[in-house]
This record gives sequence, structure tokens and C-alpha cells, in this order.
Amino acid sequence: MARLPESLDVLRTREFRLLFSGQAVSVLGDRMAVVALAFAVLEIGGSASEVGLVLAAGAFPLVATVLAGGVVADRASRRAVMVAADLVRVGSQGAMAALLIAGWAEVWMLALVAGVTGAATGFFSPASTGLLPEVVLAEQLQPANGLRASAVSTGEILGPVLGGVLVAAAGAGWAIAIDAVTFAVSAACLAMLRIPTRVAAQRSSFVADLRQGWVAFRSRRWVWTFVLCFAIGNLLWGAWGVLGPIVADRDLGGAAAWGTILTAVGVGALAGSLLATRVKPRRPLLFAALADGIFTLPLAFMAATTSVPLIACGAALSGAGMALAISVWETTLQRHIPGESLSRVSSYDWFGSLAFYPLGLAIWGPVAAAIGVSTSLWLAFVLAVVATVALISVPDIRHLPASPPPTTSAMGDPAATE
Repeated sequence: MARLPESLDVLRTREFRLLFSGQAVSVLGDRMAVVALAFAVLEIGGSASEVGLVLAAGAFPLVATVLAGGVVADRASRRAVMVAADLVRVGSQGAMAALLIAGWAEVWMLALVAGVTGAATGFFSPASTGLLPEVVLAEQLQPANGLRASAVSTGEILGPVLGGVLVAAAGAGWAIAIDAVTFAVSAACLAMLRIPTRVAAQRSSFVADLRQGWVAFRSRRWVWTFVLCFAIGNLLWGAWGVLGPIVADRDLGGAAAWGTILTAVGVGALAGSLLATRVKPRRPLLFAALADGIFTLPLAFMAATTSVPLIACGAALSGAGMALAISVWETTLQRHIPGESLSRVSSYDWFGSLAFYPLGLAIWGPVAAAIGVSTSLWLAFVLAVVATVALISVPDIRHLPASPPPTTSAMGDPAATE
């Protein structure tokens, strides 16, 4: 293999190449399917409200199952959990595609099948976070997470475009069928991984394992404070998702302008994820907190100006900050959390980060009706700045080192606070 830059040297590892390839293909399919699913509902005569219902039917089971997914991933083979989740999603997305192509689909059917896909994703995600340290060396975690983020960012850019083309050319069912195939590719890549056998943890009840994961989560102040900030950020980011299209339609020229701005988010995220392969912050959580603070800049840009290029610049900075923050955050978790509890801690991270996003989508419309769209955007931005300042004020966030001490306390021991 030709000489790679040091930041990409992790690609020499066969297992990481397989993991990365499977994720890159799967994420591309996912982003295609998001577009296709909305148009699938419209194709069968569904309303805008029913589009929201079907999308929510996929999101809520993910939040509902992610804690259980963390427990299962820590008790069993993480690779096996991910392969099983991928195979379930092959079946669910394949069934949805078949229903649409055959002309048998109804809205309730799409909602039900989307829920199965979302539930499987709830098992896949915490297992994925826990698997990476089994595949690469500790010093390769940051570039590995950066490369994985670049796959997500590329999917964010290309997936909606390809999905839209496929829906227009062949129909939503065929785009969703391709998504099912990408899950099969991911499962095949995972099945080929050669991973050392993990030492089985002492068996206990499911509830006890869930409780131990909670203790491991809450006993580390740097973990729960950062997740709390993510949760608040997602609550406030709902203002972007709800009010952004309104501003675009009213002041920026319509859907084309909004599409340009969203593309800028993806381009920025790709740039940020590539940068994440090279960064080596000595204080990773301080770095991630500052990067995450950049994430909410477009709220202020959209409140302050009607210039699409300026808002797109803010959106690109937002994407870059998001990619950097998430990559460094996941690396920090993987380095500091003991492997036997990593998936459970990650599941609480996923749950806390995602649980408030649907609420954010629900509240900002009424808030804007009461105080105005521009004022609501400024309010969301100011609250986000306050949350970032509060996070940085936590000593653990400012001082946590890049790598843990040589010895790590037992999982769940409050003395193990990093």
C-alpha cells in the first residue's frame, strides 16, 4: 500500500478498513432513504402531517431502545449485535421497498416498518461506539473517529442528492431498496472482522447492568455535563429545523436557498471531519466544547441577515464545529471509559443527546408565534452561548487530559471520576 499521511495511517488496518467501508456505504443509503421516505408517504397520498408521523415513528423507537442496546452490547459480542441490527434493517427496509414497489403500501405500514428500523438502530449505535477500540490502537482512535465522521458528512452531502434523483427517476421504493442493500453490505463487512475475544463479564440481571451503566455515567461529571450540554443544544437546534425553512420561504428565495444552506452544513462537516483526523488536543473536552459552541452560529446569522452566502458561511462553520466536537468527544469516551461499560455509557450519551430534539421541534413554532421568528432565533442562540459558557466553567471539562492515567478504577466507582 502506498505511503499514507500519518493522520490516515489507520487505514492500513484491515479491520478498520472493513468497518469504515461498511459504515460509509450504509450512511449513504440512510441519507438517501430519509428523502425517499418522505416522498414515499406523499406518493401514496399521505399529507404533510403523515410525513411527520412516519418520520417520528422511526425516531422514537431509536430513543426507546438505545439504553437496552447499550446493555446488550456490553454483555455480548458488539460485532454480533451490529450484524444482527443490520440484518433486521435489511429486512425492514426491504419490506418497505417491496410494499411501495408493489403498490400495497399504506401510511400505517410505513410507520410500523420505520419503527422497526429505528429500534434496530438503537441497538447498533452504542455497539458501534464500543467496537472501535477493539479494532484500532488507542493512539489511532482520533483519526479513526475523524474518518468515520467524514463518511457521515459525505453521506449528508451526496445522499439527499442521489435519493432525490432516484425518487424522480424510479420512485421512492427503489431508493429504499438500495438502502436495504447498503445494510447488507455493512453486515458483510462486519462479519469479516477479526476481533479478539472479550473476557466475559460477571453475569447479572439486565436491570442491574442498566443500573451499573447509569452509575458509570453519572459518577463522571465530565460525561454527564457534556451530554447535558448536547441535550440542550439539540433542544435549541430545533429552532433551526423549524424556523429555517420559514425564513427561507419568506426572505431568502425559497427551497433552493434552503437547500444551498443545508448543503453548506454538509460541506463544513466534511472539512471538520477531515481536520479531526489530524487534531491532537491536550485538553480534548475544552476543545470539543469550543467547537460545539460554533455549531449554533447559523441561528445568529439567520436572525441578523437575509444574505444567503453569509448564512451559508455560518452553516459551513456550524457543520465543521459539529464534526470536530463529536469526533473528539467520542475519542475521549473511548479512551477514558473502561471497555466493559463503554457501550452502556455511550447509550446514555445517545439517549440524553437525542431525547430532547423532538421537543425542540415541537416548541419553536409556538414560541415564534408568540415573540416572532427573528427574536426566537436570537433567543435560541443566546441560550446556546450560555450553555457553552456553563460547560466550560466545569473544571473537569477544562482539565481532563487526552489519555487516562495508567490505572483505571473499576466501573461505577465514584472515585473513578476522570
